[in-house]
Amino acid sequence: MKKYLLICLSLLFAHHVLKAQDIQTKTKGFAKYTGYFNFYWDEKAGKVYLEIDKLNQEFLYVNSLPAGVGSNDLGLDRGQIGDSRIVKFIKIGPKVMLIQPNYNFRAVSNNADERKSVEEAFAQSAIWGTTVFAEEGDKVLIDLTPFLLRDSHRLADRLSGSDQGSYSPDESRSAVYLANTKSFPDNTEFEAMVTLAGKATGAEISSVTPDANAVTVRMHQSFIKLPDAGYKPRKFDPRSGYFDVEYMDFAKPIGDPNVQRLLSRHRLQKKDPSAAISEPVKPIVYYVDRGAPEPVRSALIEGAGWWNQAFEAAGYKNAFIVKLLPEDADPMDIRYNIIQWVHRSTRGWSYGASISDPRTGEIIKGQVSLGSLRDRQDFLIAEGLLQPYEDGKPVSDKMLQQALARLRQLAAHEVGHTLGLQHNFTASVNDRASVMDYPPPVASLVKADGSIDVNKAYKINIGEYDKRAILYGYQDFAAGTNDEEALKGIIGETIKQGFLFITDEDARPAGSAHPQAHLWDSGNDAADELNRLLLLRRQVLDNFSARAIRQDAPMATMEEVLVPMYLIHRYQTEAAAKMLGGLYYTYALKNDGQTITRFVPSAQQWKAFDALMATLKPDALAMPEKLIAMIPPRPPGYPRTRETFKARTGLTFDPLAAAEAAAGTTLAFMLQPERAARLVEYQARDAAQPGLLPVLNKLIAQTWKAPDAAGYKGELQRLVNNLTLKQLLQLAANTNAAESVRGIALLQIDDLKKWMQSTLLTATGNRKANLLFGLAQLSQFEKTPDKFQSAKPLNMPDGSPIGADADLIY
Repeated sequence: MKKYLLICLSLLFAHHVLKAQDIQTKTKGFAKYTGYFNFYWDEKAGKVYLEIDKLNQEFLYVNSLPAGVGSNDLGLDRGQIGDSRIVKFIKIGPKVMLIQPNYNFRAVSNNADERKSVEEAFAQSAIWGTTVFAEEGDKVLIDLTPFLLRDSHRLADRLSGSDQGSYSPDESRSAVYLANTKSFPDNTEFEAMVTLAGKATGAEISSVTPDANAVTVRMHQSFIKLPDAGYKPRKFDPRSGYFDVEYMDFAKPIGDPNVQRLLSRHRLQKKDPSAAISEPVKPIVYYVDRGAPEPVRSALIEGAGWWNQAFEAAGYKNAFIVKLLPEDADPMDIRYNIIQWVHRSTRGWSYGASISDPRTGEIIKGQVSLGSLRDRQDFLIAEGLLQPYEDGKPVSDKMLQQALARLRQLAAHEVGHTLGLQHNFTASVNDRASVMDYPPPVASLVKADGSIDVNKAYKINIGEYDKRAILYGYQDFAAGTNDEEALKGIIGETIKQGFLFITDEDARPAGSAHPQAHLWDSGNDAADELNRLLLLRRQVLDNFSARAIRQDAPMATMEEVLVPMYLIHRYQTEAAAKMLGGLYYTYALKNDGQTITRFVPSAQQWKAFDALMATLKPDALAMPEKLIAMIPPRPPGYPRTRETFKARTGLTFDPLAAAEAAAGTTLAFMLQPERAARLVEYQARDAAQPGLLPVLNKLIAQTWKAPDAAGYKGELQRLVNNLTLKQLLQLAANTNAAESVRGIALLQIDDLKKWMQSTLLTATGNRKANLLFGLAQLSQFEKTPDKFQSAKPLNMPDGSPIGADADLIY
């Protein structure tokens, strides 16, 4: 019996020794990388083996794109962060799977059974699976290579979704990118060069790849240690200006809301929370891309560094620091908050994204991507305003200074997103109180000599609203403070100081109603600012000349500089349109003292209407003859682009087409279906409100029924007449519009038809032609009103950073 036991023990010991040596044996000759997760590199096979010593232990998994496609329209940029997910490895028999628990539904409770009931009620996701390659005690070794070489960023789906072609990963043309495959104490980083092979069908992917049938990028995947329990989550307030993390907590009492929302922010603590001014336990440090050239680099460092002003106002000393990225640093390393300088084939949006802990909202890493062509657009705008290229004279540096001023503001804006802040699109009406708005360059007319002043194009510091927002999100309260009451006090004081927060969903849609929430607008009153811009625009157009382009530039390229000048009022027009049928409102909480809703006074709406009509007048739409004569057809090598005017005249420059694009946009804003529905509703509730029918009556009186002008301006007037009728017919035909709106539009159409018929009897020449075309449109509409489709007006050249409206969080 003893001999039998001795044999068994010997066998068990031998088996244990064999097992203990298994990983070591399997990895003999491989390069070992130690860190959060250890991994091994097999140079001969080109494989990465991962040692998992954290089975059933949750960590953060993030995929990203360190080397992208280079197209703003496709939205696949260098440095783009993908999904952030809490995951864990589990082992079942010979299988190892990467599992994502469902943190959208939780039971925040000490009761294990309660937590288990929620976990079992909702599905989890198995992200990936493989088999054990070697095993040693509670450690397992797996071949991670297939995981690294897959399309983790889902580029194939995104290219297919944008009609660029059908793609799939080609393993034969993919490999681990060892230079950025590393392991650190709190994070392990993997990178691969992945080739998506397929059949290209889209022009955009073809324009940015050497061979559009083989799209080779680098994909990065990070395994990150979750933050410790030292972070204190902060309750989200919709008035605070922050992003939130949302989940359902089924452990909440029946009388309490089970949807919980937490603020998204970095961890920041004072060394002495009771002190008025204190250094932080650990500062927030951002690093600027070494690839940004001077003077861009210095502008980015300075602009991003403005945020320290806000942290100082919150009682911190040196809490926010901006540095140049060290030469040996990897920008994809989780330890570095990064401001990247990203190149694309076209100008486009910049982004501020974050890697966060989904459990608490704690931001672990901020990642800013700044489009490198944005500064060139501001330079172009400054060229149009200043027209600085005079023969024999030195060129002013004001264009460069304006471009750099915008970059400072842009750096601050995108960093703000990575601090947790949303856009605030009402800041422009309060002396540009926040860098989280979209600012246009503010230019003013110098009355003495008619020149244009751009010395104050952009703000040069953090905004006063931004200081209040940082105070709410990052104030570290002394022991014994009731945090909830203190935070209510901060919000209350912010409201008392006159700051309002309104964000994207209330500012971006064409039919949005808030009279103060706009993109790229200026001034306290949208209509007043539109009138001011029209005066400045007229001055610029009347004096526009070849001084707007460099020596030896083709004369046709005057058009590139002309476009943002001719359309300099485009965003202010949209802002003024929101006053028409507008509703002032706040994100009010019960009993917080804010105005909940309020109609825009009738007088202000009619003022906005008059300002909008001013953009449609022939005097506003006309270009000087001397300017038109200076723009020839495009020379070889300089084709029309999305940023030049469309034309109906073939190769020649078409000033009427430019007017069509501008006027058609104004009319589309004025007769937007939701806006029209509000005009009807608000007048029904308050007879003093303008109402849709009076607005349409005035519109027709100032277009079709206005005295006919002669020559070029007469042609512009008839152009506006046609656009007005088409927009009115589209409103009546729109089955998604309110029926009351369609009825009023039909009434107006019927009255206009009768007027046209009677006026036609005495009309001659072009006026008669205009009336006949209008009656033909009406006849076509009457046949099938619900299916009527008139020719759409020409679109404006691209204005906002071009490409798809992704953010998002630009």
